[in-house]
Amino acid sequence: MRIMKNIVTVGGGTGSFVLLSGLKKYPVRLSAIVSMADDGGSTGVLRDELGVLPPGDIRQCLVALSDSSEKMRELMNYRFEKGGLKGHTFGNLLLSALEKINKGFLRGVEEASKILNVKGEVIPVTDSDINLYMKLKNGKILKGEHQINLNFEIEKRGIKKIYLTPKANANKNAIQCIKEADMIIIGPGNFYCSILPNFLVRGISEAICKSKAIVVFNCNLVNKRGHTEKFTLDDYVDAMNKYLGKRRINFVTFNSSKPPEKLVKRYQKKKEFLIPFLREARSKRNYKIILTPLLNTEQLKFSKADHLSEERSFIRHDPDKLAKTLMFLLEL
Repeated sequence: MRIMKNIVTVGGGTGSFVLLSGLKKYPVRLSAIVSMADDGGSTGVLRDELGVLPPGDIRQCLVALSDSSEKMRELMNYRFEKGGLKGHTFGNLLLSALEKINKGFLRGVEEASKILNVKGEVIPVTDSDINLYMKLKNGKILKGEHQINLNFEIEKRGIKKIYLTPKANANKNAIQCIKEADMIIIGPGNFYCSILPNFLVRGISEAICKSKAIVVFNCNLVNKRGHTEKFTLDDYVDAMNKYLGKRRINFVTFNSSKPPEKLVKRYQKKKEFLIPFLREARSKRNYKIILTPLLNTEQLKFSKADHLSEERSFIRHDPDKLAKTLMFLLEL
């Protein structure tokens, strides 16, 4: 009898949704560790008004791994377009209600997992009520994931420190899953706002460094203006290894196909460019790059009620292409 392998993903937001949507089709045990630093859009309003923990990224991962009907998944992502609930998704409201009913966010997520018949496990990286902060070298302090996301002078000013307030310990379940993992997958996603917050939680980086698992970094497709505008593939890996505490990444997936020129120009107008891959830097790498077509060619549409629609990515990974590549690495 073949033993099912354990895959742990670390990230948040749309990147994790895309990744998990593809991986759930394979016979593996999936554990999705999800950032809890989100404070924008519907999530931010619910945090402020109800005092709940951020449901948005968790909702996306639950929907990605759900084996419920298509209609149920559509319901979880339904965004109200009018009235007092305008901008909120049904799934965010459901998770917030479940947190209140069950007197805790972790228990609420467990109940939502049962309702949605989730394949695998969605694990908040911490159950502490945290906020992401970034101190720039000019002394300016950016408070909250949303404020950081909308600041376009981060790269220009330089980062002195990025941290969580209050300091937080990792969810014990997250640590256990990392210990048992055969493969740990980081990204794709917003680098400073969705990926790095996970590694600012005490215990996560240490557990990954001690793990015997293969560690894969899914490199983004496009640099973010004012954040990682000048980053190459190697810069992303170097930055990721810095927060891990050692050169721990074994493989990097990188897209080799080019998006439609219309989309490329749309991004260029915002000063966001495709991430460069410098082949001549090969000699200093201690990780292998998997160069393969990973681009989603479908046209994406967003709800009119989505306040963050202009910030969302139109150039994205294809869930099936990405999952196929990762499963190939798992079997090496």
